[in-house]
Amino acid sequence: MAAYVIVQENMHGDQAPFEEYRKHVISTFEPYGGKFLARGGTVTVLEGAWPSERTVILEFPSRKAAEDWYHSPAYQKILPLRLQCMTSNFVIMDGV
Repeated sequence: MAAYVIVQENMHGDQAPFEEYRKHVISTFEPYGGKFLARGGTVTVLEGAWPSERTVILEFPSRKAAEDWYHSPAYQKILPLRLQCMTSNFVIMDGV
């Protein structure tokens, strides 16, 4: 069953670390079967509030693949770059 990584992000401070993160992130999730479904596109709020400036959705073939990617040495190496310049909600959600 597919699993989805959903990240809500708000940028702050120097964005240079994020640009460096962006250069490397795809090569960390592709070996786990991950792919972008959405990233940073326009959001139209129809009900409630959407407190994030940016949203990213990744699809993985399974929860295990998503978790293995997140905990992988390659991703953990670049994660501090993202954390330097943004606050996030970062979840894994099972598909149906």
